[in-house]
Amino acid sequence: MGPGRSRTVLVTGASSGIGAALARELARRGDTVALVARRAERLDEVLADCRPRAPKSARWAADLSDPEVAADLALEIWDHFGALDVVVNNAAVPMRRHVTRLTLDEVERTMRTNYLSPVAISLALLPRMLERGSGTIVNVSSLGGRLGIATEAAYSGSKFALAGWSESMAIDLDGTGVSVKLVLPGAIDTEIWDQPGNDDPLYDGPKEPPESVAGPLADAIDSDRFEHYLPDMKAVIEAKTADIDTFMVGMRAMARQAGS
Repeated sequence: MGPGRSRTVLVTGASSGIGAALARELARRGDTVALVARRAERLDEVLADCRPRAPKSARWAADLSDPEVAADLALEIWDHFGALDVVVNNAAVPMRRHVTRLTLDEVERTMRTNYLSPVAISLALLPRMLERGSGTIVNVSSLGGRLGIATEAAYSGSKFALAGWSESMAIDLDGTGVSVKLVLPGAIDTEIWDQPGNDDPLYDGPKEPPESVAGPLADAIDSDRFEHYLPDMKAVIEAKTADIDTFMVGMRAMARQAGS
């Protein structure tokens, strides 16, 4: 669906950060938004901001750590609106823990929210999109989905998985009318940096406000390009790919410095 036409867009992780900023931006552009996140009160605040420009918007408070629940909810939301034009799989949880102290439960919990739930939502809605011959699935991965980050093996693993899934899915769906976009945010100033149960982040540099990437992310929905770095840090990934050993030396040095 081209720019300027009203759409119905499902946004997960919409109670704060990138999801909340994107929901407000889409509503400002006239799109109806379906907001999903765990915190009902925070969702109500975002919804109140969206409804003046998008009065049919609605919210669902749900925990997306269970992929089956996520899939069922996506179908419920489709039925509520009669259809969904765009799905933005944005919900995610951090997991900063040195790999020697990670538990399998922590890894599985991270994978369920960050990877398996977006997959479950996509697979649930895909038959309906294919039958209609149109739809867009936007998967929000991370810069950590293209490079391994020290102390974030569980998180990077989940985001790498989402990036690989998105690439293959986009190829498989070529010519169907259903498109897939991959978004790779860098350091964005969201609550993911200070969630309980995580080690302190190694990175302490500048962070972009979520509002600064909301517009480009909304633009990505209608873009012909598959991959979108927000902000544009593609050169970092290209340098890492060109010489991964040098990249890993630098990452190890950063980890040692942070631990000293």
